[in-house]
Formats: sequence, structure tokens, C-alpha cells
Amino acid sequence: MIILAATPIGNLGDASQRLRDALASAEVIAAEDTRTTVHLLRALNIENRPRLIPLHEHNEVAKATEIVELAREADVLVLSDAGMPAISDPGFPLVAAATAAGVTVTALPGPSAVITALAVSGLPTDRFCFEGFLPRKPGERRKALAALAREPRTMVFFESPNRIAEALADVATTLGPERRVVVARELTKLFEEVKRGTAAELTDWASAGVKGEIVLVIEGAAPVAASLDGGVAQVLELVASGTRLKDAAAEVAEATGLSKRDLYEGALAAR
Repeated sequence: MIILAATPIGNLGDASQRLRDALASAEVIAAEDTRTTVHLLRALNIENRPRLIPLHEHNEVAKATEIVELAREADVLVLSDAGMPAISDPGFPLVAAATAAGVTVTALPGPSAVITALAVSGLPTDRFCFEGFLPRKPGERRKALAALAREPRTMVFFESPNRIAEALADVATTLGPERRVVVARELTKLFEEVKRGTAAELTDWASAGVKGEIVLVIEGAAPVAASLDGGVAQVLELVASGTRLKDAAAEVAEATGLSKRDLYEGALAAR
């Protein structure tokens, strides 16, 4: 089978006993960075020296078939550098190939930067979405944020310390300076810090420079009180820009709380 194993995101003490046992008995490990895996084995005082197969963003599609075939005969442990494989890390193409081939996939749960940051953020946790890394280029980043302007769920992102100040400034510009945000950096490590405030406040804070691995958590949009006529107008604007009527009605309904059916029928009548 394929075994996805979560590894510590900072504190080595978070390595579970199941992870330690799996590392000690593994014959084959597919690893994002084999050097990191060797360091982990040594740090945990595990003497096992399994076969290591590199599985990273540049080769994971090509390697998937080979690893799936190996997993028909023996367990293959899959590791990313930190956290759970396949969550903004290599692993998804392998899991997809394995499930398509009828090979069992299981997981050894453990540390996750996404869930850890969300849990300590103080923002709503009942509904959330993970958006991975924001685009590097400013224009593309602002466009991505604009597309999420009416997203009601708490949003979680990864971000580089070199771009966090610019990203926060774009959040303030695109989503509003009063939108609540949280920057969680160096989670589980010695210098862990969770900074909470508005987008404007944290933009000022980050302008002096921020170091470490960062998770950005952004408050979802507040429900917008809207009239049916106003909602229909929004639907028609989306349709004019190329969105299908059914999809436009669904999008506006989610953002406003208005009935999708009423929006759809109202837009039809107004066309």
C-alpha cells in the first residue's frame, strides 16, 4: 500500500510513535527531499536505512507509476519535508494514480501547518478553505484576492517571508484595511509567533521585515445584505462578462444569501 506519513513541521517531539515505527520498518520511502529524510532518521535515532526514492514537484507525475507498481508488492512510505504529503506538497498525483490502479492508500496523521495556524488564529474554524501559496506577481496576487473578496469562509494561505508585507498590503487594498488577518510564523518552533490584527495593522508590522515559515489566515467576508433587484443586477453583470447564468446565480446567491432560484428566474425575466 501507499502510506502518507505526516512529519514534524518544526518541533521534533511531534513525531508520533506510529511515524517512528513506520520509519524503523520501512523498506521503501518516497521522499520530497531524501536528504531531509536522512536527517530525520538520524534525529530520531532510527538505524533503518531504507531505499529512498525522490518524489518532488518536478518528477512526481513521472514517478507515480513506478511507485504504484512498487506498492503492489510492498508498503511504500511517502514523506514531505514537513507536514502531510499531498497538502501543498508532493503526493497528490501519486495518490490519484494509486487509487485509479486499485492500490490501497492510507495515512499516518500528524502535524499540519494549515490546521495548526487555523486553530490558534482566533478566527472562525467551523468553515474554512485552504488556498496554498498566493501568486508571486503583484497583479496576479491582487486578482486572486479579488476573486476571494466575497468568500465567507476563513481562508488559509502559505506565504514567503520575503513577500508577506506586499501580500498584506494587497489584502488591505483588495479586501479592505479592516479585514481581520493572522500571521502565524515558525509554528511549533522556538520562536513561534502568532500576530493578530487588521490587514492595515499587520501591513505596518510586516514592513520592518518578517522571518521564518509563514501561514496567513484571513477572515471570511461578512454576509452582504442585498435586495433581490440588486442581486439580479449582479447576476446580469457576471453574465455580461462571460459567466453562465446558472453559475452566476449560484455565485451571487452564495455571496448574498439570496435564493439562487429567485436570482436565476429574475435574471431570465430581465434579459
